[in-house]
Amino acid sequence: MSSLPETNNLTTNHEVLVKVENLGKIFCRDLKKSLFYGLKDSAKDLLGGSRKKSLAVNQRELRKGEFWANQGVSFKLRRGECIGLIGHNGAGKTTLLKMLNGLIKPDTGRIEMRGRVGALIALGAGFNPILTGRENIYINGSVIGLSKKQIDEKIDDIIDFAEIAEFIDSPVRTYSSGMQVRLGFAVASSLLPDILILDEVLAVGDMGFTIKCLNRIRELSKDSAIIFVSHNMQYISNFCTRVLVMDRGVPILDADNPGDGINCYFGQMEFKGSKSGKGGAKLESLEISVSGAICDLDPVIRQGDEVEIDLSFSISSEIKSAVALVCIDDESQSQVIAYPLLNESNESAQYHPGTHRVRVPLGAIDLNAGSYSFLVAISDTESKTNLLRESGVLPFRVRADNMIWSKIVRPTKAIVCSK
Repeated sequence: MSSLPETNNLTTNHEVLVKVENLGKIFCRDLKKSLFYGLKDSAKDLLGGSRKKSLAVNQRELRKGEFWANQGVSFKLRRGECIGLIGHNGAGKTTLLKMLNGLIKPDTGRIEMRGRVGALIALGAGFNPILTGRENIYINGSVIGLSKKQIDEKIDDIIDFAEIAEFIDSPVRTYSSGMQVRLGFAVASSLLPDILILDEVLAVGDMGFTIKCLNRIRELSKDSAIIFVSHNMQYISNFCTRVLVMDRGVPILDADNPGDGINCYFGQMEFKGSKSGKGGAKLESLEISVSGAICDLDPVIRQGDEVEIDLSFSISSEIKSAVALVCIDDESQSQVIAYPLLNESNESAQYHPGTHRVRVPLGAIDLNAGSYSFLVAISDTESKTNLLRESGVLPFRVRADNMIWSKIVRPTKAIVCSK
């Protein structure tokens, strides 16, 4: 990794602060082989005969047990931009951040960073657990080139932001995970970094402090370049100007519109259905129709489309009557909308032994962009016993042009009232 001359936050906006070209990193699944390869490569480095590095992505041959943790990653990030790195677990996001922060060495490609770098990648990273919080602040500040006088001017603000004044002179090893996040973010963001690198560690803090951190990110994004990793798409849509989607170490989409990146992310999700209940009911089929046309498997619905489902289920002969409920679940399989099935009198519809096919109009889908699926629940009318509860049925996606973050987005016309 090479560093370009340091700048300060008063320089021209929109300058390139981060430049990544064909970045790649190889890991080995076997610990013994990894140690052997590392020793072998170190010896070759000393003798000047190490494997030649290249900007070309695939010129490194993999040895037994090795795999690409990152491969072919390229992007530029300018001052005032916030890029969201998203992808499912194992996509290579944290490995990429560690290379950007200089914690691990890339095997291919090159990185150019301009200016001061603040990073919060792993819980407690960069802190000496034996030293106090105050001592760690001075060490972190000196590492990025600040003088003791400059740190003296900022230390009160850092301690106030972290909200751990009574523990600041205690060893960091005595801190809870939340306290470490508070101090880590306060240090990384308060020393006026040109580049701020943030991993998912914000998820460890409490909600109040998380909001405080996000407000700080919003302030810094005016004059800094921010690289932000999160599985929370609400944060990504609210704070990021661009999104880079990763899959198994490879970038699959660099989207200027965060909504496109989020749609791509949700498209990677796989729903694992579950089934429970004492028995006595069975889901036969479920089909979804948009504007009267039946959709194929893995349907994609545009926000605002008129949708209905065709549901078929059977009740066994030992059950006198049953009631049914259909829900839409989000990607975490939490219920977002429930549709109890009613009869013409707006009472719970009673279903007797046999096979039943019902059409359920869902109306306009005003869900936000994301991945969803159906849950079908059937219970005994008298005992209220759960006969069937089947989740993850017919996964579908909702696409939206504008990412206004809420589970339900329902535009309405405002009526202008005279004063």
